[in-house]
Parts: sequence; structure tokens; C-alpha cells
Amino acid sequence: MVASSGNALVSFQGTTVDRATAELVADPKVAGVMLYRSLNIESASQTRSLVDELVQTAGRTLLVAVDQEGGQLLGAGSDTTPFAGNMALGAVGDPLLTQRVAVAIGRELRALGINVDLAPVADVASRPYNPSMGIRSFGEDAEAVATMTAAFVNGLQSEGVAATLKHFPGKGEAAIDPHHGLPVLDLDLERLERVEFAPFRAGIAAGARLVMVGHYGLPAVTGDRDLPTSVSPETLGGVIRENLGFSGLIITDALDMGGFGGRPPDAPLAAGADLLLYGPAQAGMVSSTPSRVNQRLDDLVRWIATFPDPDLSIVGSEEHQELAMEVARRSITLVRDDVGTLPIHLESDKRILAVMPRPLDLTPADTSSLQEPSLAESIRDIHPATSELIVEFDPGVGQIARSVEEARNHDLVIIGTLDATAGQAQLVDAMLATGIPTVVVAMRTPYDLARFHQAPTY
Repeated sequence: MVASSGNALVSFQGTTVDRATAELVADPKVAGVMLYRSLNIESASQTRSLVDELVQTAGRTLLVAVDQEGGQLLGAGSDTTPFAGNMALGAVGDPLLTQRVAVAIGRELRALGINVDLAPVADVASRPYNPSMGIRSFGEDAEAVATMTAAFVNGLQSEGVAATLKHFPGKGEAAIDPHHGLPVLDLDLERLERVEFAPFRAGIAAGARLVMVGHYGLPAVTGDRDLPTSVSPETLGGVIRENLGFSGLIITDALDMGGFGGRPPDAPLAAGADLLLYGPAQAGMVSSTPSRVNQRLDDLVRWIATFPDPDLSIVGSEEHQELAMEVARRSITLVRDDVGTLPIHLESDKRILAVMPRPLDLTPADTSSLQEPSLAESIRDIHPATSELIVEFDPGVGQIARSVEEARNHDLVIIGTLDATAGQAQLVDAMLATGIPTVVVAMRTPYDLARFHQAPTY
């Protein structure tokens, strides 16, 4: 089959190929498809059948992309191995482990028929409470993020899945989520080169096949606070192509995001982008702009074709589950234990209360709400006399009081936080005030301790 010379990665609704989807992928302006967990994916076997049907219907090789970052964004479905996210890998600090994880992700995606991963996130977590970052970054040190980014690229592409560095120019300092509006990055060029650009430069040197440009105001480069980088020739041509020396495909972030501002879908093409990513709100849409011959796309498709697809049995395999557990164990970090609570040694009749908020999606780039609360279940494997208490994501005064009353019937409290809200912080403070031995566990970002400085074991 021959490659498409189109410029769109389209989205569609459905887990099979209906007539509308068949007409969509037959359009010569379409280079491939973006699969979304919420729209297209039910199981590993269904996903593989869907991809095969899409390619057969199109009559040519398609780029098939997904967001499989690990951690809070597992876009390829629940049958895939749930590897911890970049921040866990950053906590371990082992590039070889990061590469091994990326190899496993690549194998699973190729088994599903997916050949482009919109990963790794190369953003530096320089702003702890960034609303759209979460645990998607490898950390706050630009040099360490650069090292891990390169390792992830090498691992993923060794299995024939094209890596996508995102979200250029780096979303670490974004004060708002670009899904909802245009963040302005008020950073000078020296800072951008030293921090934001460093991981992208490392990923490009490692051979990343794609760079995703996000929707950010970058006045130091564009001279215009209101102009998204995704439609800026100075960003795409001047920085990504000339400064960073990138010769692969430049893809936009989703065009249905608020940061894009409803501009014409083909505006990024005029600025120098190669591929337009249509988001889930644009299912079934494609720009009327004629496709252009794209040698970079043809080169990518030829590269993809040189790799075999593994058997579907590799998806969620025991080998990969063991690797995920290794990451989980090695990433756990003891920040503080001033009173010697750990390791825990309790007699079998002593009772533990495990408390955590119900998981909640914090951004559109999130699959947290699909996860069941599991803190108590994990603790019961070691100490069966463990009770579970699930509270609201931002518990109120009444629920906090009831939780404290419940804790008084126990000998130890283990309380998890998820991006500690005001209510979660008040609950932790109330538990500590009881005098019952309490262990606080950050179950998402490591920055929660700033909300309750007095926690003796964290």
C-alpha cells in the first residue's frame, strides 16, 4: 500500500468502521486517524480489528495515533499495561528503566496496529500547581527531563512506533489549561533555551519522528501575546526547524482546544505545520484545504513499514505487568518520617483505616476517573484488618468530621491525597490533630506536602 500525502489526523465516533468513517479515511486529505479511548477503544482485540478495517477501507497505509503516555493518560485502553507516568520514572531517575518501559509501550501499541504515540511529554514541571501538567512531566529539572525524554524516544522507536515530543514550546509555566484558553508564557529567550527547549533538543537528537506544537502565547518569539505558537511561522520555522534543527513532522495539538481560538483549521499549515490533529469534539471533520505532497510523511510511513507487528498476546502480558510493578515499587519516595512510623509493625488484631478521595479527572487529558480506589485493597494484601473510607474529592466539613470519628476506632491511619484540595488538606490536618499515628501518601503529584507542612510521615 502507498502512503497518504494528506495533512490531517482525523477523529471519528465508533468502534467499527461505518459508512461515514469509511468516507472520511478515503479522503486524500487524511493522513491517518487519532484513536480516543472514549470514542473508539473497548478492548485490545477490538482495537486491532478496527485498525485493520480502517487501513483496508482506506486502501493505503495510515498513521494510527494514540495518547499512551502512562500514568494519568492511558489512551490505548484498559487492556494495555498501566505503567506509571513520567513523574514516577523521573523519581526513579534511571534512563534504562525509562527506555525499558517505552519499549514495552511500543510493543503493545504495534500489536494493536498503532504506529504513532503522542508521547513523550517533554515539558518541565517548573510550576507545581500547573492545572494541566499533573504527573505527565518527568520532573522540574530540565537536564533530567532531557535525559529521560531521549531514553523514552529511543525505547519507543526501537519497536517501530513514532515518538512525538510534546507540547512545544513547553507547558510547564502555563497558568491555565490550553484546553480552555490560551496560556501566555512570559519567558525570555535565555530562559526558554535553558529550560523549556532543552528536553526537545535532546529528544530531537535521539531521533524523534514528530514534534507536537501546542497552543501557547510566546511573545519572546512571536512578538504577539495573543498569537498561538501553532500558527506562528517564527515558532515552527524559526525555532523548531532552524534553531533546533528538526527535520521530521510537526503536528499541532488538537484543533478543538480553547487555546487555538477557533481559527481556520488550515492556519497551522500556512505557518509550517505538517499535520493537523482533529480532537474528539471534531469527530468526522476535515479541512477543505487540498492536501499537499509531504515527503516527510512518506518517509515516516516507509520507516514504520520496516517493523513487524508483535502478537496481540504481548498486550498486558505478565512480563509487562512485572515491569510496571518494578516502576511502581522503585518510584515510591519517602519524603519524611520524623517519628519513626515506618516500617509499620502492627499486631494482626490492630486496625488500619485507609482513606482516599474518589479519583477524578482533573483535565481533559486524564483517565483518572476510570481507576477504582485501591489504597485499602493494596494495604489489605499485607494487613487484612484494614477498613476503607472513600471521601469526596474535595470533602466538606461534615464529611471531615465523620471521617475523624471513624478514625478513632483504628490504631493507624493511612491517608492518600490527589492534588490536595482545600478539603483534602483540612482532612489531613484533622487526622493529624487526633494524635492517631498517621501516614500521608501523595497518590498523584508530590507537591501536596506544601498544603500540610506538619505531616510527620509523608
